[in-house]
Amino acid sequence: MSIILAVAAFLYLAAASVTALRLRQGGARIGRAPVIAFAMLAVLAHAAGVAIGIRVHHGLVLNFGNALSLVGLGMALVFSLAGRRSSLDPVGVLVYPIAAACCLAALLLAPAATATAPESWQIGLHGIISLLAYSTLSVASLVAILMAVQEHALRNHRPLPFLHALPLTLTEALLFQLIGVGFILLGLSLVTGVLFVEDMLAQHLVHKTVLTVAAWVVFGVLLVARWRFGLRGRRAAWLTLAGMVLLLVGYFGVKLILAN
Repeated sequence: MSIILAVAAFLYLAAASVTALRLRQGGARIGRAPVIAFAMLAVLAHAAGVAIGIRVHHGLVLNFGNALSLVGLGMALVFSLAGRRSSLDPVGVLVYPIAAACCLAALLLAPAATATAPESWQIGLHGIISLLAYSTLSVASLVAILMAVQEHALRNHRPLPFLHALPLTLTEALLFQLIGVGFILLGLSLVTGVLFVEDMLAQHLVHKTVLTVAAWVVFGVLLVARWRFGLRGRRAAWLTLAGMVLLLVGYFGVKLILAN
């Protein structure tokens, strides 16, 4: 597993490096084929490393490092599906290094954990939907940061050369598309949790449940404000990041507490 995840991290960094070179040169001399190849190989290697790392003969090992690695894999996969256009390359410069860091985190934060008992397919479905929700909203948060940087540059009449191919309107459209998908997935995660998890308000789950509901409300308010009042710019970016912080604290904060 260690070698496979290390290779995945290297491939992610290679994809980010080639993407950065493309942005610096305006994409004139370097095509997208190397980026796509590195990214696809990285996702495949990452998936293989995760599969090996979490499965043992008597159950699953879902410690903090593996959970972080799963979210990183989901982010890379979501971006690979949503960011196929070259105009979204600036987002890739953010996503790929984070995915690489998640691979390395799985290596550094991998204690000799005991495996949990095999879960039912219902719990597995809840986990998959939750992972997709976290991953989609994580990518949305990166897009929100990028949008805030773009708007700041425009307000101060300092256009950023590496963002010339990514209009602010396209960034905003992508942001709210990702938030819309993430909002639906997060809602489904809450519904499946209520249906399939024995006690979502148990002592080890109550903080996660409350913070997840709070994040879902924040993203819902953001979408309604966009629809009704045309919310955009820095306010939309800050609301997106606030919702993501609630999710991160709810999920990974609980993981860290339970690990200690």
